[in-house]
Amino acid sequence: MSHVSTPQHSDSDTPSRRGGGRGRKRGRTGKRRTGRWILLSLAVLVLAGAGTAYWLYSGIDGNIKGVDIDKAIGDDRPEKLPTSGQNILILGSDSRAGANAKLNTGNVSGARSDTALVMHIPEGRKKAVAISIPRDTLVTRPECTKSNGSSVASAKRVMFNSIYSQVGPACVVKTVEQMSGIRMDHYVEVDFAGFKDLVDAIGGVTVTVDQDIHDTSSGLDLKAGTHKLNGTQSLEFVRTRHGIGDGSDLGRIGLQQKFMLALLTEIQKQDLLGSPVKAYKIADQLTAALTTDSELASLTKLAEFGRSLNGVNPSTMETIMLPVAYDKVDPNRVIAAEPQATTLWKALRTDSTIPESAKKSPATGGTSS
Repeated sequence: MSHVSTPQHSDSDTPSRRGGGRGRKRGRTGKRRTGRWILLSLAVLVLAGAGTAYWLYSGIDGNIKGVDIDKAIGDDRPEKLPTSGQNILILGSDSRAGANAKLNTGNVSGARSDTALVMHIPEGRKKAVAISIPRDTLVTRPECTKSNGSSVASAKRVMFNSIYSQVGPACVVKTVEQMSGIRMDHYVEVDFAGFKDLVDAIGGVTVTVDQDIHDTSSGLDLKAGTHKLNGTQSLEFVRTRHGIGDGSDLGRIGLQQKFMLALLTEIQKQDLLGSPVKAYKIADQLTAALTTDSELASLTKLAEFGRSLNGVNPSTMETIMLPVAYDKVDPNRVIAAEPQATTLWKALRTDSTIPESAKKSPATGGTSS
């Protein structure tokens, strides 16, 4: 694993070589298993919770795109339990369409859910838990309906991050619900171009790396030391994997969080909530790249939800990677490790403490939190 004191994360999207045998060397431990979008999404909600004055509302409310998850999935969903708290599926989309096509982010066509995690907010909303799902995880995709109304049959051994491009976001939600038994209350998606613009809007993010990074795939070229990264450099940084460590996707998951901590630190340092002009600029850039479920698809609704999260402190958030093991047929893929995964999802469903045994990931050789 690379020694990076602030994040790194990669993403040239060569779908075959993700978890791979190379990842077996990692043996990572510590609370480093999450995706970059969790803190970004929290920042969205915090900014929305700052207020919805008309001048702000009228300028950015129309930016937010909505997906009617309930209509797309129908009744084939887990029951919402009274003790299950709030559960949000957060996706980082790496579509190469539109503005994203101009970014140096690899040579994969189409769109994929680059990062996926389930954020669980227990009853009382004091402490959140984030479960990241490795994108190379082989899953059973349930029968789904596309946005055009056509049906897609269920399929086994489908790579998780391909579902978004093949069937759409509602099917990703349904897949996560089927594998976890947890009903997702909300869906939030942020795309690459929005991530880039967010970093540029706050004037860059400062990171420190302990070794040189040279990744011809992402375009990142950094010497060891401290650097102020702009939006394009930040994208290269959070997606890099070939220029650091052994290049596995599992290690990359942990590196992503480091960058988001640096981003959140920068946002807090600038006191954006105390500056309406800065808050507007950030919110405008962020909502333009935001897609949510239809229940959150307005600034007013986001603000209401954001205010309800006032008691959640990101610094106390527990971050856990879904325990996985290398697939015996294809060592470049992983599968959910049992019984750890079942125990983990059950703890979230019942708002219970997650046992340490449920955090053990055979693919990393240690705890996945």
